[in-house]
Amino acid sequence: MSSKAEVLAVETSCRQSEADTTFDPLALRQVFGQFATGVTIVTTQDPAGLPVGMTASSFNSVSLEPPLVLWCIDRNAGCFDAFNRCEHFAIHVLNQAQSDLSTLFARKGVDRFGLIEYDLNERGVPLLREYCARLECSMEHRYEGGDHIIMVGRVRKMHTQEHAPLVFHRGRYAQIA
Repeated sequence: MSSKAEVLAVETSCRQSEADTTFDPLALRQVFGQFATGVTIVTTQDPAGLPVGMTASSFNSVSLEPPLVLWCIDRNAGCFDAFNRCEHFAIHVLNQAQSDLSTLFARKGVDRFGLIEYDLNERGVPLLREYCARLECSMEHRYEGGDHIIMVGRVRKMHTQEHAPLVFHRGRYAQIA
């Protein structure tokens, strides 16, 4: 059992570390990059009815009941307004053969949907034809998250295809051995 002095030392240490939260952004990115993630493309339709999409590695499951997932978008993303206003979106978990597609959807100033084949669901959300998993969602919540907004979606439809996933680790694509 910890002594009262040890507990006090830990609490003091925590308070001190909370006060000192200035990190070099590049160093922090490198630390975050130690966590291997899957790669997704999130799609929606903008208010003018045009398809919008972006690559995102900040995806996670939240709940089975109700079926909820989350992903995060940078407030400075070119498609931020479309996603911040949308009521429906789709998350596509990419397969290991889709690194070029991931790179395409991460680039700025490119007509992404003019370069690929896709379908639209009944809500007008663009759907990629190849993926490991695809989740069609309705917007459930939006939360402040520093320089990002945390988007929580309720899964309305889901599909899978048998492929190995695309993985991102330490700033580059990786494969599961």
